[in-house]
Amino acid sequence: MTSKTMRRRLHHGDVDGKKNDHFVAAADLDDLKEPLLGTSDDYKPNHLQVQKLEDILYDKKRKQRLHWTFLFSNIISEWAQWLARVVLGSGSFLARVLTLPSTIGSGPTNKFLPPSLTPLQESRLRSLQKRLKVPFDGSCLEHQDALRQLWRSAYPNRELPGLKSEAWKDMGWQGNDPSTDFRGGGFISLENLIFFAHTYPEAFQNLLNKKEGNRAEWEYPFAVAGINISFMLVQMLDIQSGLPTSLSGVRFLQFLSNDESAFDELYCVAFKLMDAHWLARRASYMEFNEVIKSTRTQLERELAIEDATSVKDLPAYNLLR
Repeated sequence: MTSKTMRRRLHHGDVDGKKNDHFVAAADLDDLKEPLLGTSDDYKPNHLQVQKLEDILYDKKRKQRLHWTFLFSNIISEWAQWLARVVLGSGSFLARVLTLPSTIGSGPTNKFLPPSLTPLQESRLRSLQKRLKVPFDGSCLEHQDALRQLWRSAYPNRELPGLKSEAWKDMGWQGNDPSTDFRGGGFISLENLIFFAHTYPEAFQNLLNKKEGNRAEWEYPFAVAGINISFMLVQMLDIQSGLPTSLSGVRFLQFLSNDESAFDELYCVAFKLMDAHWLARRASYMEFNEVIKSTRTQLERELAIEDATSVKDLPAYNLLR
């Protein structure tokens, strides 16, 4: 059986002779509690030991150093805020420069006081939040053109199909109409895919066509996975509205000040990292949700690296090269 044939069977949801006529939409994956691709009480992993990719990229020494770095940073943060309030006044420009985000509470679920934004950070954050509010509209000519642009980038040597065609299933859409898959991701998830295709074409093609690694018999559908990665990043960064209060969100604001395309760049890293976790776990169809969770965990760790000032400083960015 060819890989293309196997992907077609997956799109139709025929797994071991059992019909699964729909997948779980990204909007239903609040807190990633349910698998992307359905459920099965009979499914059992075939392997007992899973190689975690983070074990390759992180060692104990680095984790310990990061822990002490956070403690030291919090002390400096409190001192800086006190100095800014007492000496300079909270409204001055220098006060905003010296005031760093500080944690509330302790442990892995820390919330951070919203940081003071530079005008550039505020402008770029508002622009990103505006993008997040745009739903995909299949009747909008701009959105239709974006879908066609994605097809041309994915399959430059194939004829462009109609907006409703069985050919779209080859890209990993659930049915013959891609517009029905955007309920949770919105238009930005399509923009993310297009950005990936244009900025890192080789990595994009490798993921689209599943060229790397020992693949499972039942693979994740590429396009639907991409939508869920966009959704996961929005949750992780806490950027839907207002100022983020998570560590990842606060760190992301620093990246955004250095690169207007930081969200799209992080999306490309997240997609490639997800696939690397997929291969390392030897995952298949029903394990996609667990792979997304482990991908998010590693991204949160990498965003916490103090000397990283852009997405390209993250260790996982090397996977795109």
